[in-house]
Amino acid sequence: MRLLTTDDLEDLTLGATLLGTGGGGDPFIAKLLAQQAIEDYGPIRIVDPAELDDAAQVVTIAVIGAPTVIIEKIPSGSEFVAAVKALASYIGRDIDAIMPVEVGGMNTLIPLAVAAELGLPCIDADGMRRAFPQVEMTTFTLAGLSASPMSLADEKGNRVAFETTSNQVGERLVRGSAMMLGLANALAAYPMTVAQVKEAAIVGSMRFCSEVGGHLRAIQRNEPGAWHDFFSLTDGSIVFQGKIIDVDRRTTTGFARGTVVLEAFDDPSRTMRIEIQNELLLAIEDGRTVVTPPDLICMLDHETAEPITTETLAYGQRVTVLGLPCAPEWRRPGMLDVVGPRAFGYDVDYVNLGGAR
Repeated sequence: MRLLTTDDLEDLTLGATLLGTGGGGDPFIAKLLAQQAIEDYGPIRIVDPAELDDAAQVVTIAVIGAPTVIIEKIPSGSEFVAAVKALASYIGRDIDAIMPVEVGGMNTLIPLAVAAELGLPCIDADGMRRAFPQVEMTTFTLAGLSASPMSLADEKGNRVAFETTSNQVGERLVRGSAMMLGLANALAAYPMTVAQVKEAAIVGSMRFCSEVGGHLRAIQRNEPGAWHDFFSLTDGSIVFQGKIIDVDRRTTTGFARGTVVLEAFDDPSRTMRIEIQNELLLAIEDGRTVVTPPDLICMLDHETAEPITTETLAYGQRVTVLGLPCAPEWRRPGMLDVVGPRAFGYDVDYVNLGGAR
């Protein structure tokens, strides 16, 4: 076990913003929630699943909605604890530990605040080691675990519980309800035992997130060898550098969808198009597919190396685009059915960037 303090939040937040691949929600408010929770309740216990009893009950917590909505409809914080309590009431069992469903943006930090308020440990694991837009897009689904029962709560006190026949149906039901409740709600899902966490989760993802953030901060400080160390950790590479020449972004069907087009610095005839569904999902350079899900497309400000979220993309921004391989836990039979390009409706083949640690 380790204790997470406010001093640890900077690297964790920076890594979460990068691994959110443009989505996961703007982490600024979530960092404030986590800071306040630590000040109110003390350092947060971060545990490895091996430190808990196999029969202990775990639940994941996240904000669900569209990033473009979340920047205007700020969470109150109370809805996340309400969602956990609603799910505990529905399943008739106390919750023993909290876990992020994804490592990315707000959804890395909000589970920490919930764990602190409830006096529970937060497990150093998740189901993506990045952000994905849909509830079923997790290694938990790949392992055959159910996302339901799940509960949804808003800031006004409304709560609803679901039990569904499949995780895909669960996504449709909870997305429709979130649209009715303002598209920035708290979701508690994937109730499972610690034994199931060991089998299905990506263990150590929060520590990885902090390591990524530390290396990215070294890049921002222009430390010698910082880029080499970052790519040694992530197995990633720079896939494009240029300026944004077009942004088409809209909020529809419960997601922030759109396209961003980049023009290369060194050759204006070279362009890259990146498709968006909350996250940066698909990168195509001059008609050639370069990066596909589940591998990560991460966009940095070219001058400051600050990660850019999809809701802040703007014409004229100078950017560096990174391609990072997905977590090795994804590389199991059925991966492409859950998170491959065609799972998002793109009729292209998966481009394998290789394996990361």
